[in-house]
This record gives sequence, structure tokens and C-alpha cells, in this order.
Amino acid sequence: MNAPVILFAYKRPVELEATLKALKANHLASQSDLYIFVDAPKKPVDAPKVAEVHQLLDEFSGFRTIYRDYAKTNIGCADSVIRGISLVLAKHPSAIIVEDDLITSPNFLDFMNQGLVKYAESKRVYSVAGYTFPFERPSDYPSDAYFIPRHSPWGWATWADRWASIDWDMTDYPEFDRDRRQQKAFMQGGSDLVGMLRDQMEGRADAWDIRFCYNRFKADGLTVYPTVSKVENIGFGEEATHTNIFNRYKTQLDSGAQRVFDFPSLVQSTDYYHRKTLQRYSIPTRIYNRFKTLAGMR
Repeated sequence: MNAPVILFAYKRPVELEATLKALKANHLASQSDLYIFVDAPKKPVDAPKVAEVHQLLDEFSGFRTIYRDYAKTNIGCADSVIRGISLVLAKHPSAIIVEDDLITSPNFLDFMNQGLVKYAESKRVYSVAGYTFPFERPSDYPSDAYFIPRHSPWGWATWADRWASIDWDMTDYPEFDRDRRQQKAFMQGGSDLVGMLRDQMEGRADAWDIRFCYNRFKADGLTVYPTVSKVENIGFGEEATHTNIFNRYKTQLDSGAQRVFDFPSLVQSTDYYHRKTLQRYSIPTRIYNRFKTLAGMR
């Protein structure tokens, strides 16, 4: 039984159309159930684009069943995602999550489902990621996946028990905010994580994923990633909620031919890929990318 797919959309009909086309081209689409959640317009000016999104989704087919949930009032980015995933995981043991600015490879659902089965009982694995940077794979690396201590929200999957363990209210954050040693440990997933969490907790961001990542960290959890990306993000632009920046996330999308994947049996951080990820999220690299943003590069 394939895990259900959850799709979140809002007011980007152009990106959504590309997302839907790619999802429908997945090998397992017709054997999977799709749950769609669309937030209501935040401002009257957003209403026409939200209506376009509704029309696209009303006409969409290609999955075994499609459930549509269109909000009547604006819920907000983070709360909309938390609500939708919680509703689906109340009925299913696991789920695959996609947003309206992602192109998936035809084998994305294969990789997600196999990862969910492989690590269903490995409670340290908090999520299965679909996106990866285009890291060169070492010639002697035997697997199609790797582990690092960082969550990725771009085409991913999780289990109901791990989702249920998340404290969205972040009750222990004040203690964390005073503890430099814990902060340093959290940044083993990237030097940007503490800043993103602080933005969320101090009201400068409306994000669910950094809270998920923090709870993963508190449980000493890991995320499993593909060595070849199954997802490409096309949401870098003026309509994007959080990503109007230089696209430092360009990657090489999997052709989709491979259908069966070799996952690591040992659940531990993969040294080579961990080092490469930390380099990508290092302060010098982030400063360099900020200059590219200021220069107007995309």
C-alpha cells in the first residue's frame, strides 16, 4: 500500500501547473491517493490567483482518489501545513508531502515509499527527503541515499508517530535560547538553523519546518536523503513566500528511470555528505550567496 500524497497550494497557478504535471508523471501516481489543501486568500488582491488554483485542482486527475480541502478563511502558511498533515496522519501511518513550487522526478514516489517502508521501525529517522544538493557521489559509495542531521521540506515524507512527537509550542525553547552548547549542537545541521529558529520564535517568520527540524534535533533524529535529487524547487521569485533570493539550490534532477533503491542499513550521519552539507550552509557560502542576491542574480 503506497503512502498518501499531500499537496499544499495557495496562489501560484503557473508553478502549480508544473508541479501537477510532474506529479502525474510519477510511476506510482495512479496507485496513490492525493490529498490537496489550499489556503484562502490573505488579501482581496490574492483572490483571483487562488481561484485559478482552485480551477486547476478541480480539473486535475491521475491519482487513485483525490480529496480536496479549500479553506474558507486564511489560516497562514505554517498552520495550514500543520493542520493538513495532522489530518492525513490521523488516518494513515505515513504520508508524502509536496508544495506547489516543486518539480518531482518520475521516481520520486518510488524513493519516498521505499524509504518509508525501510525506516518505519527506525524511530531515529524523522523524515525522508526528496531534494539534495548536486554533490558528487564518491565512486566507492554503495548506497542511493545518505543521512544528515537536517530536515528538508522540499518533497519529503514522515510517519504518524514521529509527527505526533513534535511540540509545535516549543515549550523548551527558552532553555535552548540560553544554552550555547545546545545551539552549537543544533548547528551540526547547518550554521543557519539557530537564526531561522530565532526568527520563528520572535515572530519574524511563519514556518513549521524549522520547528520540525528542532524537535528532530532534540530526539537525536536524522533525515535520509537521495544521492541524486528527486525534487527541483521552482519557487524562487516574486510570488514565493520565503524564497525571493538567489537560487543556490539548483540541482540535477533524477531522470526517473531507476525504480528500486538501495538504502543504508546503518542509521547514522554519513560523514562525506555531512561535510558537504555543512560547507553549503557555512557562513562564508551564505555571505557569498547574499551578494549574488543583491546583484540581482537568480
